[in-house]
Amino acid sequence: MRKLTKKGNMDSRMSVVLNKFKTRITSYPPGMCPLVLYRSLLQLSMNQSCGKCVPCRDGLVEVERLLHLILKGEASPDTLSRMKDLCKMIAQTADCAVGVVSANMILDSMEEFADEYNSHISSQRCAENKVQTVPCITLCPAHVNVPGYIALINEGRYADVINLIRDRNPFPTACAMVCEHPCENKCRRQIIDEPINIRGLKKFAVDQVNAREVQPPKANVKTGKKIAIVGGGPSGLTCAYYLALMGHKAVVFEEHEKLGGMLRYGIPEYRLPKAKLDDDIEILIKAGDIEVKYGTKVGRDIQFADLKKDYDAVYLGIGAQIGNRMPVENADCPNVIPAADFLQRIAKGEKIDLTGKKVALIGGGNVAMDAARTAARLNAATIHVFTRKRDDMTALASEVQCAMQEGVRFRTLLSFLNIEANEETGLVQALWLQPEIVGPYDKDGMMTTEHSSAYPYRFKCDLLILGVGQRSDVSPFESAGVPVERGRILADETCQVQNMEGVFSGGDCVTGPSTAINAIAAGQVAAYNIDEYLGYHHKVECTVKIPSAIPKSYAPTGRAEIEERDPFERVCDFKHVEIPMTEEEGKREAGRCLRCDHFGCGSMVGGRGE
Repeated sequence: MRKLTKKGNMDSRMSVVLNKFKTRITSYPPGMCPLVLYRSLLQLSMNQSCGKCVPCRDGLVEVERLLHLILKGEASPDTLSRMKDLCKMIAQTADCAVGVVSANMILDSMEEFADEYNSHISSQRCAENKVQTVPCITLCPAHVNVPGYIALINEGRYADVINLIRDRNPFPTACAMVCEHPCENKCRRQIIDEPINIRGLKKFAVDQVNAREVQPPKANVKTGKKIAIVGGGPSGLTCAYYLALMGHKAVVFEEHEKLGGMLRYGIPEYRLPKAKLDDDIEILIKAGDIEVKYGTKVGRDIQFADLKKDYDAVYLGIGAQIGNRMPVENADCPNVIPAADFLQRIAKGEKIDLTGKKVALIGGGNVAMDAARTAARLNAATIHVFTRKRDDMTALASEVQCAMQEGVRFRTLLSFLNIEANEETGLVQALWLQPEIVGPYDKDGMMTTEHSSAYPYRFKCDLLILGVGQRSDVSPFESAGVPVERGRILADETCQVQNMEGVFSGGDCVTGPSTAINAIAAGQVAAYNIDEYLGYHHKVECTVKIPSAIPKSYAPTGRAEIEERDPFERVCDFKHVEIPMTEEEGKREAGRCLRCDHFGCGSMVGGRGE
């Protein structure tokens, strides 16, 4: 007798459990030994074995036993060799993916973490002194005390929230609106339900109290030292802020008429109102002895050699504001523009009317999404975003979703071929795209593609925006002897420029285009290391008292999201799109925090720049 699958059977009930368990992998704590992670994954694989084939059924058990010996410090080099041979055998002879993939996973770990295996065998310990740390603090590049300011929000102490954030990040308002919130990625709350909306809570706090009204800590006594800061973006201003609080004089050389860098000229008004950015900058400049020289470009108005001679140290935080073009014919047509350049023109007040225009955009990053959403607000008839691979969409999922809501259309698996220009007008009239098919994943887990047998695709357009990255203007520094490689200044993790005493650099000009919080972190690290270089060991005072931790409820609770204005309304203007949380929402969301800085492993991140 045949029967339909019974509703609510064991498998469906187990699926609910497994769906909840997925977050345990996502929230795997930072600071853990990688071999412990591989052992736990191997144990999961062992439990998936059907038991029919010996290599999988018995072989994985033996691999797990050998790995356990290594972790206990009871292994020898021969143990490692036996485990490697056993994994190779399982990968070659197991009947199904459970055994094959599990064995290859351990083989990959032996290559990727060879130093860890060798250290456990030779020294009976991890290669690094690994200890679990508070996930949100560790994953914030600036190491802001996230549990601390969430606890302050819960008590309604919003001015203290702003000053606790400023202890590590002088842009509480700007980051509340545009930070990519990596701090949420391993939030332990998702073991229960969903990660805390950390960026949302930060925005809730700055919505309650204007940062302009909250005074920063008092600056230290003047040291008489003078540091040149090249670039008034988030990295340079952060460096200037902390140096000024330490008692040094910071002189900022800014090429533009206003400060802010890509926060001002790269992020659209609808995401970051510039009046709100000015709230942060005004207080930052008044924090200590900071002088700003506007309209001053190194190499044009002043020479790098003069900075080295006249100042006790130099920090290069020039960012990456020049949009890349493709090295193809017709890429310099008037209606082809890099996304970064397009956004800067709008930010500087240029009136661009795209009414009735068909816009094509190559690229899938956050800058590309900003450009696409900006084009929609300029009344473009259509906006099509093209990417070669699905994982080329590196923009935040929320940004992609918002763009879709505002009418932006997306096409993947189309690689760029060439640009077709009209011979008479010299303007681009179409671009040619090659359909792709997916291929194997590479060693980094990224999907590869190859050309499909389908014919190339011709897409008519009136404007082509290239969201293919940005670069820094390093030529004045390279000609002055600053070491540069592939358009990036060579500096180490302390922000010290290679082979140049007293010269520091950080942010996008070192790492390539990145996020505002990464640039801020670089400026913070540089400031403390410049202070050490000058012979001091200052600490910036933070007198905010963090509330005591109390036991939390572990009942699953929904996450409060930041709502946005209706897409059909917001796409018609450049007004800020986000709707403030209510006090009830903010307090309830803050109450979800588990205070990992106190309960559980909770090891706080130590010194600056860790």
